[in-house]
Amino acid sequence: MTRSITGLTRIAQAVPAQVFDAYWRFATERQNIFFRRHDGVPANSWTEDPILKTYKFTNAFRASDRVSQYLIKNVIYSGDQTSEEVFFRTMLFKFFNRIETWELLYRNLGEITYADYSFMRYDEILTKAKAAGNRIYSGAYIMPSGSRPFGSHMKHRNNLKLLQVMMGDELPARLKNAESMKKAFELIRAYPSIGDFLAYQYVIDLNYSNLTDFTEMEFVIPGPGCISGLRKCFSSFEGFSEAYLIRYMTDSQDEHLRRLGLNFKSLWGRRLQLIDCQNLFCEVDKYARVAFPEISTKSNRTRIKQQFRPNSEPIDYWFPPKWGVNEKISSRLEPRIGKG
Repeated sequence: MTRSITGLTRIAQAVPAQVFDAYWRFATERQNIFFRRHDGVPANSWTEDPILKTYKFTNAFRASDRVSQYLIKNVIYSGDQTSEEVFFRTMLFKFFNRIETWELLYRNLGEITYADYSFMRYDEILTKAKAAGNRIYSGAYIMPSGSRPFGSHMKHRNNLKLLQVMMGDELPARLKNAESMKKAFELIRAYPSIGDFLAYQYVIDLNYSNLTDFTEMEFVIPGPGCISGLRKCFSSFEGFSEAYLIRYMTDSQDEHLRRLGLNFKSLWGRRLQLIDCQNLFCEVDKYARVAFPEISTKSNRTRIKQQFRPNSEPIDYWFPPKWGVNEKISSRLEPRIGKG
């Protein structure tokens, strides 16, 4: 943040204190839960916060969530590390964003590679799964059907065709040569059925790999949930863009944590990045529906849909090697309790 442009005082005038401060308290306690889980603390002792005990929330750091961890370890860094193959695996996984779908393909195909890709075979597996009543897409965010540009009434066929077009356009090589994350974002955004938010999410996922090596502090695209959370934390947007306010939160995190006397535990030395603070606004939007029901936004949502259910499957946390985090992890023991 550049204080000469706005100054902390002017920012503070736009902040309803309760929800703004709740953002930092939520981030701190959610990260405490992450470490308690990692250390093998029983699920019933992770937190005293009744809302966090009852409902499901993502981690403070996006890369710590179960799906991101699976993507990093089992998709991106498992297999051929050529740009073409890394891109193909990453985008194939992210179009569905569902671990069970990837494992379904793996059971039927063995190693998943672009070199052996067959539209007919992939379509057969996915169509059969849908016919059996199985979900093949995650509900985390919606992948558009793509029916207009690609012509099928079945979304997965259109997604496979989109991936084929990307590969035919040599998009992996073009991304590798992109001089900035913004340029990489623009390359992905140019494809039909991909909007700003999805293109941003995809460039973040691809950047976990060695295909690109951008800082996560370059730029940010707010999603719908993030915008709703921003409106609960800031009383007015006048003079500020959503992206600017996300950057303000990221740049001033130490100042506000210190002001509130919060001991936020970093990701083994890695501070919250723009993508993490963007996600936290989305999670605080959900949290505030219960904690501050009197504060509403245009979405007018009043409930949190997903209940918290402890997952007994452990996660051996591992992050993109270029971050320099893995060698700092204090305990390489697998946690006894899985992600909530």
